[in-house]
Amino acid sequence: MSPISRYATCAGYEIHYTEWGPPGAPVVMAWHGLARTGRDMDDLAAHLADRYRVICPDTIGRGLSQWSRQPLQEYRLAFYARIAADLFDQLGIERAHWVGTSMGGAIGTVCAAGVWEPALRGRIASLLLNDNAPRLADAALERIKAYAGQPPAFDTVAELEAFFRQVYQPYGWLSDAQWRRLTETSTRRLPDGRVTPHYDPAMVQQFTHHENDYLIWDHYDRLDIPVLCLRGADSDLVLPDTVAEMQHRGPGAKGLLQVVEVPGCGHAPALNVPAHYVLVDGFLARAEGQP
Repeated sequence: MSPISRYATCAGYEIHYTEWGPPGAPVVMAWHGLARTGRDMDDLAAHLADRYRVICPDTIGRGLSQWSRQPLQEYRLAFYARIAADLFDQLGIERAHWVGTSMGGAIGTVCAAGVWEPALRGRIASLLLNDNAPRLADAALERIKAYAGQPPAFDTVAELEAFFRQVYQPYGWLSDAQWRRLTETSTRRLPDGRVTPHYDPAMVQQFTHHENDYLIWDHYDRLDIPVLCLRGADSDLVLPDTVAEMQHRGPGAKGLLQVVEVPGCGHAPALNVPAHYVLVDGFLARAEGQP
């Protein structure tokens, strides 16, 4: 099944998303990571599309979505949640499961908590955190600050693909075709003709001016929905002591948290192979009340 490419105006910006599956099916909102695009979810969405309506947005400043006019104020979780709330309303989504990789998981957490966007309270049925947690490792955050604001540029797409293969090696196994698609769906050409990753470098201001934006224990503690945390076994972003704390707080204390370590991956599992699909399928089925 192929996706439909669509656009919506959310919080005053044109937001691009792809839509998979039948319109009347249960909804899965699949949200990508920091410097990526919604097309990272293609494989998972294609797998789910016979049973779910899957929505895969490009966050503001990424992919085909518009860039922020006020990056200092808008490249942060609170504004991303506002965009999500508008997207729910515009698409007529009353209730959805949320699958979020890295940043996408943090957006899902604050949306499900409903503190910043009360209109979303009760509308997120379950939350899958793909290598994301309410506290992220300081060393990994420093690494992100170092690379995200200065994306490299290359003469050829082949060189950019080689770069992606190196920096995203922790995703785990991808086929040659998947690496090529990852590259082609996250590439933009600069005025001088070179190619670079398809995001606004100013989005790094989330880290340089809002240092605790990803410290979201207060949101996590409010969650009363099923949560699955997929931790890349070699992740440097989600540390074991943080996962242990998650198990004693919020949904963990309520018996609603499941944690699974994904072998052969760091930050973050690509959700693109059968072993990953089994984990997602099982979680969604349980959240839907299926045996």
